[in-house]
Parts: sequence; C-alpha cells; structure tokens
Amino acid sequence: MKYFLTSILLVLFSKTMFSAEINKVTETFAVRNGEELKMDIYRSDSTEIQPCLMFLFGGGFKEGARDQKYFSDYLSYFAKTGFTVVSIDYRLLMKNVNSKGLRFVRDLRYAIDIAVEDVFAATNYLINNAERLQIDTTKIIMSGSSAGAISVLHADYVHCNGFEGDTILSDKFNYAGIISYAGGILSNKGVPKYNKKPAPTLLFHGNVDKLVTSNKIQLFNLGMFGSKVIAKQFRKNNYPYVFYSLDNSGHEVAMYPMDDCREEILYFIRNLVFDKKQWMIDVNFTDLNLKPTIKLDVKTFYKSGSNLMD
Repeated sequence: MKYFLTSILLVLFSKTMFSAEINKVTETFAVRNGEELKMDIYRSDSTEIQPCLMFLFGGGFKEGARDQKYFSDYLSYFAKTGFTVVSIDYRLLMKNVNSKGLRFVRDLRYAIDIAVEDVFAATNYLINNAERLQIDTTKIIMSGSSAGAISVLHADYVHCNGFEGDTILSDKFNYAGIISYAGGILSNKGVPKYNKKPAPTLLFHGNVDKLVTSNKIQLFNLGMFGSKVIAKQFRKNNYPYVFYSLDNSGHEVAMYPMDDCREEILYFIRNLVFDKKQWMIDVNFTDLNLKPTIKLDVKTFYKSGSNLMD
C-alpha cells in the first residue's frame, strides 16, 4: 500500500520527476543594515505555474546558511517533484550573544522577530515577482528546520494575529501550509492562540528533544511551546494539522524527516494543503533504527562552538 501511494503521489506532483533538470538561481530579496539577504531558487525547466516551497535552515539563530550542503538533496527533491523551491537567508542575531536567564530569552525573542521580518520580506518578494518566477501565490508553503522551524511557525502566528511586525503582507494573503521540523513558538501571551485560522500545519518532533522542547517550558505567560502543545491547541480549535511525535528521539528530528519522511510530507501537502481536507492527525512514530544523536540542551549549545549540521 505504501509503495502504491508513493507511485500515485509522484504522478500527481510531476510527470517528469527524477528526469527533470533542476536550475538554481540566486536573487537578492532585501537589504538590511547594509547586509544583502539572498534566496536560492530551485526549479525544473517546466513552463507551468508551480506551487512554492520556502525553506529556512536551522542553527539556533547563530549559525547555518541557505545553501548548506546538507539540505541540497531535500531542496532538489521537491523541485523535481513539481515545486519552485526557495531557500532564504535570514539574519542570525544570536551569533555573538552570551546572555543568561531572562536576558537570554529577550535576546532570543528579538532574534526570532528579526527572522520573521526577513521571512515576510522574502514572501513579499515572491508575491511581487510571482509572474516572472511562475509561482502560484495561493500555494506558498513554508518549511523550516530547528530555528528555521521556529521562524516559520512564528511567521504564521504573527500574521494570523496581526502582531507588531506584520506590516508587509496583505491581510488577504495566507500561507498555504507550514511544515515544522522540531520547532516551537516563544510566547509571552501563554499558549499560542490565533485570531484567524492558521495554515494547515505539519509538525515533526522528537519527544526527548532537549534543545527545542516538544512540550513546553513556561513561567507565568512566558514560555516556549513545542509541537505537542501546538497540536493540542489546533485540535481544540478544529484547525487541520498532522503531528508526528517521534519516540525516543531528540533534536535530530530537525533533519531526519527531510530524508526519511518525504512520502509523509507529500501526503500532507496533497491532502491538507491542496485538497483542503479538514483532518487532525496525531501519530506516535517509532523508528527502531533512529537513536538520539543530538543530546545538547540550550545552555550547552549556546556555550559551545558546535554546528548542528556537522
């Protein structure tokens, strides 16, 4: 059944998958404080209008790059599957931060706000250049890993609530879908709530992740709310979502699904994003071959010079 489903999905998404030549171009979408922010655009030689899959790399807002070699297969795969894939820069404001306690939370929140500002700028650039880039602006899906996942979840959260910083995108624009690999929402308003219906959301998270909790770390209304809490809130309010909770898995889930769960990603996009099915799905997922490999906690990660992609 799994292989039959895969075959159907491949036909639906692209008749030329795995044979199409992928072209990559780089464009500047914004300049902030003298820093050029660029996007890499991956696309087959198709002349058709395509859905767009944006991607934000991970690295704790202190490291990483849009063209990091680790992600190249993921980006090319979805370009071959019929998407215009866009991997973007965003400013890394935690690069030289050495704060603690509530000052660290303040600095992290500012870094997230700046990343979201850059996400909106990139989205606006795609909308304004949609005809030239042959993008369907009703089908812009955001995906992100770790800090990138936090950013895409925040971008939809901010836009749906009209929070400060949501000044570029039209109220009539909505992201078509959100895909989060080990992300969460840092809120000072308690459990995240939405004033208007959020985009259908696909969440992957390891249940023993020490770097970005899958549950919550909360002090009064301030807290980091992970995928488990977000999924619970979506279910409470009848928002479509799929949540894969990976047993005995840590922060490696920020990368694992991009290699091993592509069928599940396509299934989500076809059904909840394109066909707008109103499904709410929770999956307890176990891969007996997957062992926790990224065991860093927040304190250790920001003290160390480690790179999550190494």
